[in-house]
Amino acid sequence: MTAFEDLSALVARYESGNGGHAAHWAQLPVSAETNRPAAVLMLFGRLDNIPAESGRPIAPVDLDVLLLERAHTLDDHPGQVAFPGGSVDPEDESVIAAALREAVEETGLDISGVRVLGVIPELGLIRSNFRVTPVLAWWDSPSPVRVVDYAESAQVFRVPVRDLLDPDNRVTATISRFGRTFTSPGFTVNGLLVWGFTGMVLSGLFDELGWTVPWDEGKLHDVDL
Repeated sequence: MTAFEDLSALVARYESGNGGHAAHWAQLPVSAETNRPAAVLMLFGRLDNIPAESGRPIAPVDLDVLLLERAHTLDDHPGQVAFPGGSVDPEDESVIAAALREAVEETGLDISGVRVLGVIPELGLIRSNFRVTPVLAWWDSPSPVRVVDYAESAQVFRVPVRDLLDPDNRVTATISRFGRTFTSPGFTVNGLLVWGFTGMVLSGLFDELGWTVPWDEGKLHDVDL
């Protein structure tokens, strides 16, 4: 199967109730009384003209995903790598509409070239108290993307999926707070660490798709905040 077919089949499994990661993600609780809905756009497409750094024959070899680095001056999750997205506004017709709107506002994306495949079950984002719905999409006609507002984002970039899957680039991110140590799957790409919510979602997605290459989960990477 092609990457597009794999992603489409995954959405179909979730829609039929056969997705495997909803129970794992449900371990991220939010306040039942005060949580807010949000959505992120997980936009995959054929690799652009910037090749993967990894030379390993890891499938899929011709795929990338759109990410951004949040501005370092933000109060919430400063400097972290994330999917385009944000809170669902009252005027948004759906979580899909919210994810697309936020992607346009953050990256200048032309959504006429985007094919929405469906949604993945919502996840809890503890620190911000959001219920986040990942919207999975395919980039039929890639458009230029950029930082629209430097107060919100430091950079916008496409990263080859092969680089994310390369075991050399995979780590377990660790952060210690209030006497406890928290961990998440992490990826070291583009001189950045992808961890936390985004790292967990990507890792879970790759596992569910059967794309994950065995990696050393004991390789720790301390998060520098």
